[in-house]
Amino acid sequence: MARLRLRELEEYLQELEVFDKPKILLEQYPTSGHIAANILYTAQSQFNDLENCLVADLGTGCGTLALGAQMLGASSVIGFEIDRDALQTFYNNCQEMELDIEAVQCDVLQYLPGKFEKYFDTVIMNPPFGTKHNAGIDMKFLEIGTKLARKAVYSLHKRSTRNYVLKKGIQLGTKAKVIAELRYDLPQVYKFHKKASVDIEVDFIRFELNS
Repeated sequence: MARLRLRELEEYLQELEVFDKPKILLEQYPTSGHIAANILYTAQSQFNDLENCLVADLGTGCGTLALGAQMLGASSVIGFEIDRDALQTFYNNCQEMELDIEAVQCDVLQYLPGKFEKYFDTVIMNPPFGTKHNAGIDMKFLEIGTKLARKAVYSLHKRSTRNYVLKKGIQLGTKAKVIAELRYDLPQVYKFHKKASVDIEVDFIRFELNS
């Protein structure tokens, strides 16, 4: 696929199928086409971390980040996801976009890094924030990501945890930098949600690995 402009990428990603019945225990929320397009475009245009790179998407869900990375010229993308239903949506999106992307069904925290240690140039992810029963899971995802990547890890984290996340990035041997401040629009997808949608302030962070 020819190099896309930001607006074109966003339009493609907005057309993707999302979770039909999201699972609260997995903190399944769709990554909007707007957010996905902007963070992927930034990773490529500012740091050249996608084109001709091997890319992993941890907790790929419906595949928005994985497909976007492929559209921006990644040489190969593998999505890792624990949920079979999400992977079916992932495959549907690949067929719709006529893209061939590999997916591995596994528990990221148990299965990886394994044979994929330092296999990828770049890791991208929108990890669970750990706001319910999964406290600290975002840091576990980050730790796995740094074991898989050779160049950089890109991740979204709640802005309220910024200092802790940046400190953790240093402990993991990375140079951590907030690339953008975003508002993550969480739609009303679970029964306990009282509002139609809630904006959560998030940081888009690049963790550069020492090569």
